[in-house]
Amino acid sequence: MTGKISIDSKQPYIHLISAIGNILEEGRRKALQSVNQILVKTYWEIGKQIVEFEQQGKEKAEYGSALLDTLSRDLKLRYGRGFSRRNVFNMRRLYLTCQNWQTLSAELSWSHHVELLSLEDDLERSFYEKQCIQERWSVRELKRQMNTALFHRIALSRDKKGVLELAQKGQLIETTKDIIRDPYVLEFLQIPEGHHYSEKELEQKIMDHIQLFLLELGKGFTFVGRQHRISLGGNHYYVDLVFYHRILKCFILIDLKIGAVTPQDVGQMNMYLNYFKKEESNSDDNPPLGIILGTEKDNFSIEYALGGITNQLFVSKYKLYLPDKKVLQQKLKELLEHKE
Repeated sequence: MTGKISIDSKQPYIHLISAIGNILEEGRRKALQSVNQILVKTYWEIGKQIVEFEQQGKEKAEYGSALLDTLSRDLKLRYGRGFSRRNVFNMRRLYLTCQNWQTLSAELSWSHHVELLSLEDDLERSFYEKQCIQERWSVRELKRQMNTALFHRIALSRDKKGVLELAQKGQLIETTKDIIRDPYVLEFLQIPEGHHYSEKELEQKIMDHIQLFLLELGKGFTFVGRQHRISLGGNHYYVDLVFYHRILKCFILIDLKIGAVTPQDVGQMNMYLNYFKKEESNSDDNPPLGIILGTEKDNFSIEYALGGITNQLFVSKYKLYLPDKKVLQQKLKELLEHKE
């Protein structure tokens, strides 16, 4: 025997390699999670010591105070890096924000917690924490979602009770409406305001940044293809982007429009959905869903265009720049203060 794997045993061997790989990845993930948990707990304990010192000495350690300056300098001299004034301030703030260690997520890194600490609103912070865990966002992805005001964009489509549930549980994908956003923020395409672009150029920009586009779409989307051809009666039509949603188990068709979405656009998407329902979906798939993205939409004409359509069809706006978060915060405040 030379030690070579025979053809008959090759398949079990491939499964063995795969099984070992899965065990290794899980072990590494747990090890990293354990290190993160220890680091966060350590910083939380340091924050607790600082706060208790303040309480005994009746000293307030606001950011930039003499206490934080002195602490930062002395800790760096004795223990090395990791004790910048900002970091010491965040340790203190972590304890003040969450004085019960058991309620702190062990799945998030210190860098995640630092980003979350920048949010003053408890509901908003709770939402992003839940989403980080559910969707395994990197710190970069968390920053992007915070900058695009994801919480406010989703929350403003709900009532007061729905907003509170969103903060407590994160965004749960249970119905097709749970995945729809209005507006979608595509600032990562880096198309300057006022720049004249074509639908083809917009589509190519999205393909060049497909990972960020998938992040904006949300959990469960997998990319299937672009310019999917539909042939009917000797005519050819093309769906701009096709996705499949793993949770909802259905195809999702996206058409990109420059300017306002028209009733004709709605009719065309409805035709695409009928075709996919009959020709592309498997027997165990749910009915396909269509999203038309435009820079503007006339709610009245769209409402009439959608009337009588049995397919799941949605019209949303997209923006090429970050939303005004202060405006969204004010709208959400009014929603939450409204007496039911």
